[in-house]
Amino acid sequence: MPPDPDLEAVDAAADYARSIGADGLLSVGGGSVIDTGKGVAVTLKNGGRANDHLNLLTLTAPQTPHVVIPTTAGTGSEVTNIAVLTSHSAGRKLFIADKFITPNAAILDPRFTMSLPKRMTVATAMDAMTHAVEAMTSIMSNRICDAQALQAIRLITDNLPVAVADGKNEKARLNLQIAATLAGWAFTMAQVGLAHAMAHTLGTLFHLPHGEACGIILPKVMRYNVDHATDALIQVAKALNVNTASLSDRDAALAAADAVEALMKKVGHPVQLREVGVKEDVLDMAAFHAICDTAAIFNARPVNDPGEVAALYKQAY
Repeated sequence: MPPDPDLEAVDAAADYARSIGADGLLSVGGGSVIDTGKGVAVTLKNGGRANDHLNLLTLTAPQTPHVVIPTTAGTGSEVTNIAVLTSHSAGRKLFIADKFITPNAAILDPRFTMSLPKRMTVATAMDAMTHAVEAMTSIMSNRICDAQALQAIRLITDNLPVAVADGKNEKARLNLQIAATLAGWAFTMAQVGLAHAMAHTLGTLFHLPHGEACGIILPKVMRYNVDHATDALIQVAKALNVNTASLSDRDAALAAADAVEALMKKVGHPVQLREVGVKEDVLDMAAFHAICDTAAIFNARPVNDPGEVAALYKQAY
């Protein structure tokens, strides 16, 4: 798995770009590479170090031109206005969020993803699934991003098993790329929620790959949100091919979480934290980090009790 993008990587790349007089950037890689490129675009344009530019909506002009070619189908970073960067000194994932860091152009070519190993194929797809589901259940959701999110869920549901079975299936690979981009657009409008806050924490504290952390946590958060996002989760269930006709509204919403777990099991994704080496005795501490993550603000159910978050981590364990 690639390392998380961090401030040091941005600074090193920006220094190199200055040394050769670069006036544009091309990012070829997954979300870590693209987010690093976004950080470089800002640092190269404005000077200083990456840490100087961790902020929200403070840029006033276009940044260094940036073209991206994603080699994974998950983050949606090719169309988003956010860069997630790890600060090792702060021990947290921090953000640059601004409309001016959205890449100028994105090229989706499924041939760039065909050599992606099964584990990365599945993990990155679950990142996109989490973007889509959390966009649907966010307090900022709207009908336009709902449409994008639901189509992303359908495409992942139908195409991820195909891509896992045959990594050279170009149609399935392209559909997963399109799903990731749709989900990226959806959460750019609606934001994400508690599953991302918890996954960011797992990535920082335990270096768990982001998509795997999202996948493991997502169904638990869906159940946590069930009474605050029932209608949205019913739509998610239908997009996951669940027959909800004979179910009560609440049971149909809960069936969405079951369907996500069933899909993960089908494609070989871990469903519990113990499977990926996370230690149970540190989950209480993780809850305090997660509740402070910006993503938790947009969760369907208000998140203000670290004890509830710790309980979710222990369910996931």
